Amino acid sequence: MPHNFIKNVMRMTARKLGCELLRCTPALCSDRFLRQGSRFQGLGSALLACSGRRHAGLSCLLGAVQEGRSSAGYRGNAVRFYSQDGTGWQGLNGPAGQSHGSQHAVEAAAALSPPEGGVAVVPPKRGEKMTPFYAQLKECHFPADVLDLVGRYTLTIRRVSNSLTRLWDTTKKLSEEQRRYERQLMFDHPAFEQLCACAMQSAPAMRNDDLTFSLLAVVKLGLPHRSRVVQTLLRAVQEKLNEFDEKALSVLATCLGHMENSRNVDALREGLRLVVEDRVSGIESVVALQSLMRCVGREAPVTLKRKLEKKALSMVDQFSLPNAQHMVTTLAAMDLSSKPLLDICSRKIAENIHNIPSSRMINILRACKDLHYRDSHLLSAVAEHLTATFDMWSIKQLLLFLLLFEEVRFRPVALLDSFLEKVIQDPNSLNLKDVLSVLKICSQLNHVPENHKQEFLERMTSVLESYLLKMAPADLLRGVLFLCILGHFPLAPLERLLHTETLDELTKGGQFLQSNQRKLHYVDLCLQLDRPSLPRDLVVPPGTIDPPLTSQTLTRDWGKLVQRIVGDGVIQEAVVLEKTYFIDCLITLPQQRTDLDSPSEGESLSPGPCRRVAVLFAPPSFFCLGTSHPRGRLVMMMRHLRALGYTPVLVPEHEFDLLSEEEWVEGLKQLIFCEEEEAAVHAEL
Repeated sequence: MPHNFIKNVMRMTARKLGCELLRCTPALCSDRFLRQGSRFQGLGSALLACSGRRHAGLSCLLGAVQEGRSSAGYRGNAVRFYSQDGTGWQGLNGPAGQSHGSQHAVEAAAALSPPEGGVAVVPPKRGEKMTPFYAQLKECHFPADVLDLVGRYTLTIRRVSNSLTRLWDTTKKLSEEQRRYERQLMFDHPAFEQLCACAMQSAPAMRNDDLTFSLLAVVKLGLPHRSRVVQTLLRAVQEKLNEFDEKALSVLATCLGHMENSRNVDALREGLRLVVEDRVSGIESVVALQSLMRCVGREAPVTLKRKLEKKALSMVDQFSLPNAQHMVTTLAAMDLSSKPLLDICSRKIAENIHNIPSSRMINILRACKDLHYRDSHLLSAVAEHLTATFDMWSIKQLLLFLLLFEEVRFRPVALLDSFLEKVIQDPNSLNLKDVLSVLKICSQLNHVPENHKQEFLERMTSVLESYLLKMAPADLLRGVLFLCILGHFPLAPLERLLHTETLDELTKGGQFLQSNQRKLHYVDLCLQLDRPSLPRDLVVPPGTIDPPLTSQTLTRDWGKLVQRIVGDGVIQEAVVLEKTYFIDCLITLPQQRTDLDSPSEGESLSPGPCRRVAVLFAPPSFFCLGTSHPRGRLVMMMRHLRALGYTPVLVPEHEFDLLSEEEWVEGLKQLIFCEEEEAAVHAEL
């Protein structure tokens, strides 16, 4: 009894003394108190030792002491987790190296803290979210409001996490300029140091969800990744990783996706991959699965990617429209081209295309391009939606979609016609980049307005010429090449391109030398073979470029099948013309031929006046997606073959591959001799 009595008296004494000290809190922030901080530190430790437990009043006192340090401008031992220099916010005390005062800061914070925890941290209580703190926290709309609230309340572990998250929430919807200003106010606020100290010291005691959300918040707020706060939270996450549930793993995966590489981050990513591989079968949330898929990334083993793909396929019945959209971009992020998943997602997206914002549609199209996934149904749905709502879109928005369509070889005829008509009506609304983009789309997709071709080319040339004096040589080369592919040869851009200074800059070396030489070679071919009617002959000076040699091989033995049609001794295989154009089979035919039947065995075509037929077996990449409409370079090649005296015969491989050998021979026979007859008719005319 005496012992218990003495213990109770000591507890009452400590409680009373704590209350008395609380009444004097303003005085404790004075310079005199700060100069004698060690005496009060010892007193705080003694009181805690006597009471045997942390007291709310004393914890609040210690919090006030720490805030007093910040507000009084005392920086000798203050906790600093960030600094500002001329280049921006940088970490002072990352794990790779300590800067001035960082170790002293941590020691000072530890000296002011209770033995079991951090500054003013008490265990969370059941139903704590019903307290006035959380009601007021919800009403905070700017970071400074949150920090003002933090400075008035005792910080528990849960409050630390929620305050950090609310800081991040308040900056989400701000403009970039306003966000930068509010972040500066946040970093300068004295309560921010207190909050960082609490986060760092209470990290080991945080619940898993609180820990991951705190880490995500500080990363999103822009604290340097090498700062002590971030690194401390990272190491706490490493220690608890095996205890994380699906939600915590999902939040962590999202956070790591925004972090730069470092030893701690890389180790945590690798650990997360191992945990995911072990628990993938137990994931129940589609959102969590997608977050984890993004985090494992491109470097994940193929076996893990396939496990995640199998899990995603088992959950397709749960996919909402946002899930389907996010899955496409997630597959692109982890470089996993899963056709079954992409087919399911693209079908759902196409059915609900009117409910998808333009930015998401663009991201989906970019992801499909990166994955080399071309779904005609999805692309047609997007094009039809854009055409139906054409007046809602600006030229620049439509141009962005059309560029993505061009990259996947998709030719939306109705949309292109409407767009080009709008461009013809107002060409001056285009800047140089827009003009080059329009010319690229039209030349690569081989599409110009049927009834306004010349007007369109003249309008585009006029806008291009208005930028001649300030156009970079590389842009000039691209613009001229696009026009040449379309069969248009404007004098002023050509003269500027073939000027000695421009050619020297394009061919003097550098990263794009080979690309520039190839483009110049095509321009030179067009000038020589198309023979445009210009006031004077323009050619690339000899020796200026070294055209790259074409080195292709036959993918199949076409010769034997062609011989069944035209006989022996008249076929040349794998011929390269003008060091550029690869011809699969070059056939020499007599000038006159009355029958279309194959020659009998051993028979060959009689000598005499001959006609040369160039047979091109074109893969699907030579055509617009899902059609037999040739693309720009192929059209230019056929035009040049005619100029060289050949009759080009274009054989779409993707159509002939579906035929039997007999059907294949019959179809090729019709193509060869049909072209021959048409060429003869044109020659007579």
